[in-house]
Amino acid sequence: MTEYQKPVPFPTQDTREYWEGCRRHELLIQRCRECGVFRFYPRPMCPDCNSLDSEWIKAGGKGRVYSWTVAVRQFHPAFEVPYIIAIVELEEGVRMTTNVINCKPEDLYVGMPVGVVFEDVTEEATIPKFEPIKD
Repeated sequence: MTEYQKPVPFPTQDTREYWEGCRRHELLIQRCRECGVFRFYPRPMCPDCNSLDSEWIKAGGKGRVYSWTVAVRQFHPAFEVPYIIAIVELEEGVRMTTNVINCKPEDLYVGMPVGVVFEDVTEEATIPKFEPIKD
């Protein structure tokens, strides 16, 4: 593996399980055990009922593009432009900020079906990204 030049995630107590799932190529999201609401980003308290009781669920890994922007300015030398920063709404109902890869910016559209792919960037870090899939 070549040396990765981009910033890597720094897991916290609240996000460690999520990042460990990514290393196993599993997209994990939290679900409240009290009210059943899924949530993303990982955090200790349910935003709906304020419960601290949650569990990690393996998401299906499919979603649709909710919104996006195209980065055309290089803010870090390791990031080649242009690249797509998107909000993907997973089938489970949560939205996550991510990158869409293997897609030209001009081919992207709201509602485009996408699926998760995992980029093993270091031995300790794996980044989930999304790419177009057939409906």
